Amino acid sequence: MKKSALLALPTLTLGALALAAGPATAADSWSFQAQLAPVNNSTAAGTAMVDVTGDQATITVNVAGAPALLQGMPYGHAQHIHTGSQGVCAPPTADANGDGVVDSMEGKPFAGGIAVSLTTAGDVSPASGAVADRYPTGDAYNYQRTVTLDPATLQALQSGNAVINVHGADPAALSPAATSAVNPMNPALPLATDVPIACGQFVSSQMAMPEGPADTGVTTPAENADLNAVAGVGVLGLLAAGAAALGLRRRATQRS
Repeated sequence: MKKSALLALPTLTLGALALAAGPATAADSWSFQAQLAPVNNSTAAGTAMVDVTGDQATITVNVAGAPALLQGMPYGHAQHIHTGSQGVCAPPTADANGDGVVDSMEGKPFAGGIAVSLTTAGDVSPASGAVADRYPTGDAYNYQRTVTLDPATLQALQSGNAVINVHGADPAALSPAATSAVNPMNPALPLATDVPIACGQFVSSQMAMPEGPADTGVTTPAENADLNAVAGVGVLGLLAAGAAALGLRRRATQRS
């Protein structure tokens, strides 16, 4: 047997060992959900989901019972994930100025500041917190968008310290003091656009998995076990062949 062939067998053996190793681990993933309950005497309610894989978060918000119009135009409802405080929805007692509503500034010690602006397009930073033309409109809507999630927001979600607020109250339902006030984040808008109408705290969500393996082309654990067994037999055979080749090589060396 040629020396090059003898050297190739141990290399093949190492390659077989590498093939027998398990596949690379997929990116970490988490799911969080929130039940949106009415606040500030509104009728709005709904649900929110955040599904995270790596640093990508798919955020889904379903809302019903929100005001449809503002000054005769489709009402854009600002919505944000808040972090950095107590991680709870602000209670009615947070109404510090007595105007009958808890606006975003009064609620900040409870819900925290804006971490993600759930806009329909473009920037999702706190700077877009009150950009009225980039939020869902109407009395009921279904929103979904995938954004890059920063580590601090993910940590807040994991620790149960993240809240979602949907904003946009009916001005006709507010007190005269609240009706005459302006949005603290955008003075060109009335305070009604800042007032939360639905709020929910995010909690970890365990998704129900269907029984039995899905036909996805990905091997199940049982199939992997069979493949590993076959690979193991192949590896043992190659190891034996490698050992025999090394023995032949030693004998050839001794004769020479």
